[in-house]
Amino acid sequence: MQTLFAAASALFLLTTAHAAPFAYVPNEGSASVSVIDTATDRVVATIQTGEKPRGIAASSTRLFVSEQTGAVTVYDLESRKQVARIPVGQSPEAVYLSSDGKMLSVAVEESNDIALIDTDALRVARTVRATGKNPEHAVFSPDGKWIYASAEEADSVDVISVAEGAVVRSVKVGERPRGIGFLPDSSRAYVAAEHADVVAVMEVARHAVIARVKAQSRANGITVHPDGKHVFVSAGGTGAVQVLDTATNAIVATTEVCKRPWNMALTPDGSKLYVACGRSNAVAVVDARTYAKIGEIAVGTFPWGVAVR
Repeated sequence: MQTLFAAASALFLLTTAHAAPFAYVPNEGSASVSVIDTATDRVVATIQTGEKPRGIAASSTRLFVSEQTGAVTVYDLESRKQVARIPVGQSPEAVYLSSDGKMLSVAVEESNDIALIDTDALRVARTVRATGKNPEHAVFSPDGKWIYASAEEADSVDVISVAEGAVVRSVKVGERPRGIGFLPDSSRAYVAAEHADVVAVMEVARHAVIARVKAQSRANGITVHPDGKHVFVSAGGTGAVQVLDTATNAIVATTEVCKRPWNMALTPDGSKLYVACGRSNAVAVVDARTYAKIGEIAVGTFPWGVAVR
């Protein structure tokens, strides 16, 4: 009997360890987060949230969601129940975890701040004033040294030193910078400038733009493949996702996905890309190797982004 129990336990642990990750999609218009099983590409649960959820990030145990009423709500991933609500200021946008999971950045529009949350204490540990108006993304470099922050009413990216907790430089990238992504080795960053229809390529060592890649209309979301060879760029004006080759800084593929593609996320193995389609009330699924659209999943109203864990 003990042998059978041990075998069953081992099988359960093996199955759990190899289970496909979940994709979490904040639905701004329906005050919810859709939970997608990436093995089946089906919605398996819905988490009710506060008003207008936008930014989303997932650690190994928790889900962090920004609410436009002025807080980041924290959910336990296993129970999917709320465990904390952290006030940050009115109209928080995107949220990002540092690579070690100890800090969460929150771009707060109304106060033009970047709030940094201690994820153990679940409180704001520090606030950094942005130079651009209406900050939207504040992304950690993988090595943990820098935060690059974009703002809707700006033409520059703020470079924040994590050690100093302050903006040390602002770099012009193009009008209305939005999504930002770093290469895995932190050597470069890619910034979508929505009104300029370009992706600015930045060398992190010098915090300098080294190339500007022409993109389709309303370039917005940025997601970097784990192998560092390609960057995915959503184009809200054309309903497409473009693929940028990091070796040549050239667009090598374009895939039509949906109405108003927004923010995106890849599975950890880099095989599938999930794209929030703000005007389709759906998430498009793209094969990240062939760049073909392979599915579309109905979610809530006005999906804003995706986190995969």
